[in-house]
Amino acid sequence: MSDRNLAIIVLAAGQGTRMKSATPKLLHPLAGAPVVGHVLATARALDAAHVLTVVRHERDLVAATVEAQLPGVVIVDQDEIPGTGRAVEQALAALPADFDGEVLVLNGDVPLLDADSLAAFLAQHRATRSAASVLSAIYDDPHGYGRIVRSESGAFDRIVEQKDADETERGIAEINAGIYAFGAAALRDQLANLTTDNAQGEKYLTDVIELLRSAGSEVEAVPVSEPWLVAGINDRAQLSETAARLNALIVRGWQLNGVTVEDPATTWIDLTVRIEPDVTIRPGTQLKGATVIETGAVVGPDTTLVDTEVGARAEVKRTDATLSVIGEGASVGPFSFLRPGTVLGADGKIGAFVETKNATIGRASKVPHLSYVGDTEIGEGSNVGAGSITANYDGVNKHRTVIGSHVRTGSHGVFVAPVTIGDGAYTGAGTVVRKDVPAGALAVNVAPQRNIDGWVQQHRAGTAAAQAAGAALEAAGSDAE
Repeated sequence: MSDRNLAIIVLAAGQGTRMKSATPKLLHPLAGAPVVGHVLATARALDAAHVLTVVRHERDLVAATVEAQLPGVVIVDQDEIPGTGRAVEQALAALPADFDGEVLVLNGDVPLLDADSLAAFLAQHRATRSAASVLSAIYDDPHGYGRIVRSESGAFDRIVEQKDADETERGIAEINAGIYAFGAAALRDQLANLTTDNAQGEKYLTDVIELLRSAGSEVEAVPVSEPWLVAGINDRAQLSETAARLNALIVRGWQLNGVTVEDPATTWIDLTVRIEPDVTIRPGTQLKGATVIETGAVVGPDTTLVDTEVGARAEVKRTDATLSVIGEGASVGPFSFLRPGTVLGADGKIGAFVETKNATIGRASKVPHLSYVGDTEIGEGSNVGAGSITANYDGVNKHRTVIGSHVRTGSHGVFVAPVTIGDGAYTGAGTVVRKDVPAGALAVNVAPQRNIDGWVQQHRAGTAAAQAAGAALEAAGSDAE
């Protein structure tokens, strides 16, 4: 049941110029989701009755992403008046007129702040019945942040910005994290008093705190348990730092859930990945999207899996796979490239330097090495010889190759689609298959070998090859005497 007395406002209107990117800051990927997606997931976990997101820069793109991440969210457009205070003012106006609960204000670029930490913050805000609560953090280096100034008794007094702080205030380690909880009525009253009479010409949300204190209302500052929880992302360096922190948490979580991660520093796992116990992840592995790995599988080293299913006890090493399915007990790699639509059956094999695409390879069938298999169906227990190619494209259309069960194809074969190889058939080495092969037949089309004696000496006279051939023939003649 949703919390009827809770509304969450996510601020997502900023331009994020320090990212120096054509992509809006909040849409940069982070562990399988856009930055703002993590904040929206936290809002969902808090089960608020109302979630509103304020947008402006790249409005349509940001709004579409927000709605995809959290269906049912209310999109609020910030007008020409800049500032966080104005953003909250417009969001509050979009709430039902009779809403009188708590309003939690989150920043869309603070993705690590989890639902448990916010729930504790909100619970304390409600318990103290404060008009507002400010989430704070203790930083070793607070430079650049607004400081939380407290009275001698330790009670919240005010927020002072870095540029306005005196020497004593700059020495304060407790900073304003920019996350707030307000009583809706008190917030409405003071938002009406905000002005743009400042150097930046903006309506600042922090001014609401000062107005509440001036009116004699209670305001509390609540330190978060770990300072990194409220770290924001303003540039690519901070994005990288946040990604590393989040990934370390994800990897540790899987380790505690029974997954062996041999080298956490080189292993990257998206939040959307699912891994069963007793899986081993070797160094240099990236697991992305909706990848699922079942019990007993070994993945890596140097492997990237995107939206790929790996069955129990399968082994996948030095492989790049996307939108593929690898059956239980199967073997893939090294240096395999599985493109979308690849399905490898149980106990099957895709070996070294093999590329597959839109291919179903049946149980216990093998494509061991140096081959391309595209738009193909292979039955059970078949073996595709080294260096084979399914020629699936005629320059205009793609065509399918069907290889039956228990087929043996010779090395360096080419299958010119559309073509079908019947169950139990064989093809000779170097065969170009242009027409269907019946079940149990042997297909060969290689011309008989012809040797032209003396060709090298006649056509390549003076070369090292001619000299070597002459010496060999002379030695052979001597032996024959």
